[in-house]
Amino acid sequence: MTKPNILYIFADQMRASAMGCMAAAPVGQPAEPVQTPNLDRLASGGILFTHAFANTPVCTPSRASLLTGKHALTARCIVNDLRLPEDQISIADVLNQHGYRCGYVGKWHLDGISRHMFTPPGRRRHGFDDYWAAYNCNHNYFDPKWFEDDSPELKRGKGYDADIQTDQAIGFMERFQGEPFCLFLSWGPPHDPYRAAPQEFLDMYPPAEIPLLPTMEGVDREAIAGYYAHVTALDRNVGRLLAALDRLGLADDTIVVFSSDHGDMLWAHGRRNKQQPYEESIRIPLIMRWPRQLPAGKIEDVLIGVVDHTPTLLGLAGVTAPAEMNGLDLSRRLQGQGQPAPTSVFINEHASFDQGQFWQPWRGVRTGRHTYARWLQGGALLFDNEADPYQQHNLACAPASQPLLGELEAELQGWLARLGDKFMSGEAHLRELGQAEEWQIRQEHFYGFGTRNF
Repeated sequence: MTKPNILYIFADQMRASAMGCMAAAPVGQPAEPVQTPNLDRLASGGILFTHAFANTPVCTPSRASLLTGKHALTARCIVNDLRLPEDQISIADVLNQHGYRCGYVGKWHLDGISRHMFTPPGRRRHGFDDYWAAYNCNHNYFDPKWFEDDSPELKRGKGYDADIQTDQAIGFMERFQGEPFCLFLSWGPPHDPYRAAPQEFLDMYPPAEIPLLPTMEGVDREAIAGYYAHVTALDRNVGRLLAALDRLGLADDTIVVFSSDHGDMLWAHGRRNKQQPYEESIRIPLIMRWPRQLPAGKIEDVLIGVVDHTPTLLGLAGVTAPAEMNGLDLSRRLQGQGQPAPTSVFINEHASFDQGQFWQPWRGVRTGRHTYARWLQGGALLFDNEADPYQQHNLACAPASQPLLGELEAELQGWLARLGDKFMSGEAHLRELGQAEEWQIRQEHFYGFGTRNF
């Protein structure tokens, strides 16, 4: 089999319902009024996943899980802005051994403090050695900046940074079109600031005309409209990437993936941002297209976590995932060869920090129908996502729910045991991982003192 190329495109903080094609999904929250013609076209040519979830719904841990195929605790990367340890093996490390050219473009957010420093060639890039046009973390979308290849000289551009990053991605594909390649393209939007989108897309979504979801409380309509504008701006770049694949004759031999690191509450249940077990935070877009091997127009309801993406992509490429990866290789199922489906996705937050600083750490499971999560210091959520897609009725205290609650707690205990997760305070986990000092430096950097969250 010819080695397929891999083009993995992912947004930051984009929830699953923010795509028009999700209107075809038979379960879950309905699609929001966002125009995404190119993502819709990508889905019609591949597989649209209805049950894709961020295992740890916050940037750095989720990105670590994505690249390593490990849960955040196993990858030793449980909070934002701690460096992904250099000994962690990524998808690029594996593919390098099989003749792939590996590149990374856009937001990295895996190199610790500061968010603005140069990530030098070597292990801190985790195998993305053939092209590097990245910046640790920048959400000033009209001040594009990046470090390119081996040079520590900061580069800057003009315009919307996702447009520039897409240009760089197309340049990479043009350069390596004769060899198998793996390119990760990481866009910053639709992560806030929400109104920092191109004006032509802001004009498409008049704030006063934005319909609100039934759980939105105290909502900022301008922010919601800006979020949608960002998504449609990204969608245009998806179209540019697909056109480039067609022009270069690479479309049939390239696995194209579109996803996100986590979702965004966007005032659902009166909350913002992520780090929470609600559907808006954990449920993410996921589309996979590979014309030579994957069915077109399929809606797939298999449970899949971010941690499963790398093992599955390696499986599709005919490469065995390292045994140390926690994630599941679902490639046989996607190719119609039959494979047992997982019974749940493990969801978690190990430490309270930043926007989630007032939340206690929590653990949970998302099954095909239910969400169950409980906090370290007590309290639980239980939702029937088919009967209650907007999660308005917490069933955790209902007497009739106790047998189901026991089943889901047993499912959760299985995950904790398999992963060696002691479900402790964030501080205790960081101490056990030998990262307490690094965490203190991180807290002092952002807040001026190191005990803000504990």
